[in-house]
Amino acid sequence: MLNPNFVYLGILISLSGSISYIIDTLKGKTKPNKVTWFMWALAPLIAFSAQVHQGVGKEALLSFIVGFNPLLVFIASFVNKNAYWKITRLDLFYGGLSILGLILWYITKIGNIAILFAILSDGLAAVPTVIKAYHFPETENYKIFLAGAIAALITLLTIKVWNFENYAFSLYIFFICAILFILIKFKPGKKVTRG
Repeated sequence: MLNPNFVYLGILISLSGSISYIIDTLKGKTKPNKVTWFMWALAPLIAFSAQVHQGVGKEALLSFIVGFNPLLVFIASFVNKNAYWKITRLDLFYGGLSILGLILWYITKIGNIAILFAILSDGLAAVPTVIKAYHFPETENYKIFLAGAIAALITLLTIKVWNFENYAFSLYIFFICAILFILIKFKPGKKVTRG
């Protein structure tokens, strides 16, 4: 188990990956879906609020940074002419899950409900990007997802009490970032298409 202060190193790593993605977004190299990146900002910030409410310590900072970074990408996407804004039924569904999580959290005062819905919402928001990364990895930048996976792993290694509010969102972030990193960096979709 790492010292909890290593969370700060994870935050710096995550932020460095985001800076790379934001620069590529501003240059028009990446083509972020504005809805996805907005939801990727909203869901973790909901989880962060719920974790703070549940008494999670420094480990909650990962949820904050994985919400803050997409918020920066979302803002940068308005400069990128290749970014797109398309609201689908799926977007409305996972947006509704986020709002439902907030409402249920407010009614029940149970932060774990908000964390669960934030994970579900974030995972559904990831689906379009996972599909795009599989088919068109060149439209993405793997560095933000590699940094996110490393930051999540560092956070997981600092956890002293393994309960849902402490590990769930970090574990989810590790897996989704690792999947996106692999799809973008190693381009298995392109290899299958060529084969």
